[in-house]
Amino acid sequence: MSLSRLMKFVTGGMEAFLGIPVLGGAFILSTGYTALWVMLALHIVTLLICHKENAGRLGSMIGIVTSLLGVIPVVGMIMHIVTAISLLLGALAQRDGGYTRPYRRVR
Repeated sequence: MSLSRLMKFVTGGMEAFLGIPVLGGAFILSTGYTALWVMLALHIVTLLICHKENAGRLGSMIGIVTSLLGVIPVVGMIMHIVTAISLLLGALAQRDGGYTRPYRRVR
């Protein structure tokens, strides 16, 4: 498993936890919003790793926006859920050599 795929699974799982309505919000508030700064750093690291390995970057870019907008209660919860889905689906679709392109017939 490539490092970019592993980081997408890790950050996707953490985003899924933060997207749980009461539990995720309570965790963010109990850390004094430090959890959002940690997630921002992890998304930036994941983005750089994905860039280096030529893997999909969309989930990490959405995660960066989510970390910045996560202080807004309902919007943050929805964004965490969207980011988790995006990262986890991106990790599942990724192959170790980057994304595979569908076979295209050459004329």
